[in-house]
Amino acid sequence: MPKRSPPLILFALPALIIFLAFFCLPMAKLLAVSVSGEKGASVYWTVISSQRYLHSLMVTVLLSATVTLATLIIAGITGTFLERNAVPGKALLVAMLTFPLAFPGVVIGFMVIMLGGRNGLLAMVSDWLAGDRWTFAYGLAGLFVGYLYFSIPRVILTVMAAVAKLDASLEEAARSLGAGRWRVVRDVMLPALMPAMISSGAICFATSMGAFGTAFTLATQLDVLPLTIYNEFTNYANFGMAAALSVLLGMVTWALLALARWFSGDAVAATA
Repeated sequence: MPKRSPPLILFALPALIIFLAFFCLPMAKLLAVSVSGEKGASVYWTVISSQRYLHSLMVTVLLSATVTLATLIIAGITGTFLERNAVPGKALLVAMLTFPLAFPGVVIGFMVIMLGGRNGLLAMVSDWLAGDRWTFAYGLAGLFVGYLYFSIPRVILTVMAAVAKLDASLEEAARSLGAGRWRVVRDVMLPALMPAMISSGAICFATSMGAFGTAFTLATQLDVLPLTIYNEFTNYANFGMAAALSVLLGMVTWALLALARWFSGDAVAATA
């Protein structure tokens, strides 16, 4: 008698359990808490109509988008160069470039302070050169540097893996037809790398949207959504608003990830 294979649902059961435990249940709890306050479901209207909360959301989105764009440019160029060229000490260099993945956000925040804080390296050098202490650590510029620092390793590894899989014969064919270096990059390499760039950029954006440790360490002149949620929850005990803002943050990030998935799927189909 032939053995019956186990139901397919058993193979998906671990992923289903994780999805329910770490996504569905927390989101359901957040939704319940958000409408349990005095305002009820109208708390969401307060979120989208309040200038304060909208400003916090827009600052967070713009900062995350800027970090993502800068990361894609820097990591795209660097990853392509490292993968295509025999660089002395390449393995050590790649390890150092990916080293920030080992640091939590609080440590990265302290690094930014050591670089651009009131007693940081830049302040000491500018005081010596110009007699004035220059700082950038406690505003959006400092947060941008911190987010960029931990975003580059997440993208550069993906870019290097994608470049390694490129079909060199396509580039040779383009050159044999008279295409210059930049046209080969524009018409051959970029379309082939686009799925990897979009997917890694989406992860970079999502990470920047929800990053808290670095922002909390630098929080002096910052108005980003994770800190707004923290203040509503901790300082004002406004649990309903904190939950509603958390749901909004999650929905915006999820929508971006879904959009990136859709575009990267189209890119894959176009380059297949």
